[in-house]
Order: sequence, then structure tokens, then C-alpha cells
Amino acid sequence: MKTIDISEKKVVRRTAKAKGTILLGKKSLILISEKEIEKGDPLEVAELKAIEAVKGTPSAIAFCHPIPIEFVSAEARLIDGGVEISVTVSSLAKTGVEMEALYGVSVGLLNIWDMVKKYEKDENGQYPYTKITDIEVIKKEKGS
Repeated sequence: MKTIDISEKKVVRRTAKAKGTILLGKKSLILISEKEIEKGDPLEVAELKAIEAVKGTPSAIAFCHPIPIEFVSAEARLIDGGVEISVTVSSLAKTGVEMEALYGVSVGLLNIWDMVKKYEKDENGQYPYTKITDIEVIKKEKGS
């Protein structure tokens, strides 16, 4: 087993933007919009934890090189049927930042699920509406 050797690559500006969605039931969506979630505002927490996650990506992704993170932004917003979070990451590095952006999105969405799970469970303790979906890289730039 080994990592990819990036020692010969040049340091350039690298940016990636990823997004993902969590589908939620109506009750959770109403409570989020009215800022009535018992644990606090899931949108704010998701943004904060996404940013923190980006910085810790190499500790969670086995072959991810640690790189200097120059910029991170996270935006969580209500959409029809759920919440969408997008994360943008920039670095001056020898390797890309797609994994950092994807990991930030994933952790942000998991934090939303954790904060609303009380309202998402049915009478059997199951999650009939809750679903994390469509996590993807929507933009990648290298150079300049």
C-alpha cells in the first residue's frame, strides 16, 4: 500500500465546490424555518462543522494528503423537501481539494440529521423521509 507521490507536482491554486442534500419531513422543515429545533439552528451548525471537517479531511480519508487550506466557505439552505449544503475549498497545493469539499458536505449533512432526528422518527423509531443524497463535486478549478 502507498500514497500517490506528488513530490514532482507544482504548487498551484486549486478550488473545488461540492454540494449535497438531506431530505426531511415537513415537521423538521417547519421547525428549522421557524428556528424551533431544540438543539439549535441546524443550518448554522452544519456550516460550522463542514468548515471544521474540511480541515480534518486527511484524518478521515486514508490516502488524502494533508494540504494547506487557504479558504473554506459553507452554505446550508432550506430547499423544497430538505436542506442543501454547498462547500467551497481553495488551497495553494500540489494536489486537489475535491475530497475536502466532499467531506465537508458529508459532515454538514450528518450534523443536520443528528439535530433533527427527534422529529424525523416515525412511531416505530424509523426514518421514513430522511435521506442524504446527491453529494457531488459541482466545480473544480486548477491553476491561475
